[in-house]
Amino acid sequence: MMKLIRLAIVSTLALIIWLTYFAYTPIQLKTESIDFDIEAGSRFRGVSKQLVAQAALKESVSFELLARALGQASDLKAGIYIIKNGTTPLELLDQITSGTTGQAGVTFIEGWTFAQMRQALNENDAVKHMTMSETDAQILREIGAQETLPEGLFFPDTYFFAPNTSDRDILKRAYTTMQNKINKAWAEKSEGLPYQTPYQALIMASIVEKETGRASERPQIAGVFINRLKVGMRLQTDPTVIYGLGEKFDGNLRKQDLLTDTAYNTYTRDGLPPTPIAMPGLGAIQAAMHPAQTKALYFVGKGDGSHAFSATLTEHNNAVIRYQLGGKHAR
Repeated sequence: MMKLIRLAIVSTLALIIWLTYFAYTPIQLKTESIDFDIEAGSRFRGVSKQLVAQAALKESVSFELLARALGQASDLKAGIYIIKNGTTPLELLDQITSGTTGQAGVTFIEGWTFAQMRQALNENDAVKHMTMSETDAQILREIGAQETLPEGLFFPDTYFFAPNTSDRDILKRAYTTMQNKINKAWAEKSEGLPYQTPYQALIMASIVEKETGRASERPQIAGVFINRLKVGMRLQTDPTVIYGLGEKFDGNLRKQDLLTDTAYNTYTRDGLPPTPIAMPGLGAIQAAMHPAQTKALYFVGKGDGSHAFSATLTEHNNAVIRYQLGGKHAR
């Protein structure tokens, strides 16, 4: 009996000595730091194995034992963490259970232009500014993009990064993310769409993004524009005209603006504009790839952010009278 007790004591002491050694031995990474994402609802065992998979730990059992010994195994906080080379397992445990991510972030909003993206990066103090004096074309070359114009090529999202990360690296992440999103959506798109390339679908998605803020309406908006393309009707969408006006647009779209020809005036030109007009989100991309099956060729704003859809010009004119002219015929 005494032998068993002594064995238990020795084993416990050996475990304590090992865990102490393990807890204070710095982690050796292959790089200066790595990003580590803990999703909401993750279990500690799965996180430990994930750390091994990313080469932050050599084995997971000791880390899990350390957490359970200190009563922290159930204290995980979701987030994206920066694990720096030389961090000890004890410091790492405190980091992921306290929620200290140590990361900065920048948010690109759905519907933003590339100019607005650049402004957000330029105003972010945590970013290392390397592209402020560069042209759009230079930036595209440096991130490995094949396109010559940047509009719509970057996915709107919040990007977390280590402080002093270059704006070029962040832009490359956003560009790569958009490429992955659009290519995946293209591979799964509905049949019979009038796009020749994923880029054309991206153009459509950007128009859908700017036409409505209601997620439920995006497939219908896309369906209307698809119908117009199929019958050879001009898109006649105000957001493209506004984009084409650039700095000349003062907030009011006038009849003369609709008659003034630019490369983006879809009232004066057939088909899609030459480039996207903004960054579309995933909802708009999905709508462009899976438009609603509808006979509608027209839509008009109701004044509450939603739209009335019509299949004929007569129905559309009646909707305009009802929702835009207060029920009165225009003179």
